[in-house]
Amino acid sequence: MKGLKYGTGNFLWFLTICMGMMYVQTRAQGNVLSISGAIDRDSTALKFKYKAVVVPAVMIGYGLVATESHTLMTINGGIKEEINEHIDEKFTIDDISQYSPALAVYGLNLSGIHGRHDFKDRTVILATAYAIMGASVFGLKTVMRVKRPDGTTRNSFPSGHTATAFMGAEFLWQEYKYRSVWYGIAGYAVATGTGFFRIYNDRHWFSDVVAGAGIGILSTKIAYWIHPLFQKKAGKEVAEEKRYDSTFFPFYNGREAGVGIVIRF
Repeated sequence: MKGLKYGTGNFLWFLTICMGMMYVQTRAQGNVLSISGAIDRDSTALKFKYKAVVVPAVMIGYGLVATESHTLMTINGGIKEEINEHIDEKFTIDDISQYSPALAVYGLNLSGIHGRHDFKDRTVILATAYAIMGASVFGLKTVMRVKRPDGTTRNSFPSGHTATAFMGAEFLWQEYKYRSVWYGIAGYAVATGTGFFRIYNDRHWFSDVVAGAGIGILSTKIAYWIHPLFQKKAGKEVAEEKRYDSTFFPFYNGREAGVGIVIRF
C-alpha cells in the first residue's frame, strides 16, 4: 500500500462512505414509516434484533483493527494528508454540533411535534445511552492510548465527539422515525458532519471517527432495549408501595375520645 496515491477523489470518497453509513443505518431498522399516522405508544417498545447490531459492530471492529493494521493506518494517513491540503482555517463547530441531534428531540417536542416518549422516559433513555457511550469511550481511550493526528495527546481512539453526535442521531431517529424518515436523515447528516470536522481539525483519524460513530449508535440502541426493564421495575416498586393503605380518624362518643385507624391490604 506504500505506492497508493491519494487524489482529490479520495476527499469525495470519504464523504461518500460517511453518508453511506448514515443511509445503511437509517434503513437497517426494517420498519414501516408512518408520516401522518398517530403513534401507538404501547406498541413502540423495541425488541432486540441481531441485525440492528451488525452495522455499529462492524464500525467499531474497523476502528479496533485500524489501530494495528498497517494497511488501515496508511488509509488514515492518506485521508489526513488529503484533507489537510484543503484546510484554510480550522472550524470548531464540532464542539457544538455533537449535541445538536439530541437537543433537536427536545426542541421538536417544545414546538409541538411529539416523539415516541414523554419527557421523563426520553430523558431516562438519553441518560442511559450517554452513560453507556461515555464509559465505553473513556475505557477505550484509556486502554488504547492512540496518539492524535496533531500529536498532542494519546487519547485519539475513539472519537468522543463523534460518538456523542451519532448517539444523538440514533436517539432522534428512534423518537421520530414513525413520523418521517427525514428527521433521522437530518440527525445523521449533522453527526456525519461532526465526524468530518474532527478529522478536518486534525483531532482524529478516520478510524477513530468510524469507531466513535458505531459506539454512539450502539449505545442508544442498548438504552432503548433495556428501558422497558426500568419501566417494569419502577411499576413493580409503585405496586409494592400501594399494597396497603390506611386511614386515621378521630372519634368522640360523648364520654370517650380517641383516634381510630383502618388499614386495607
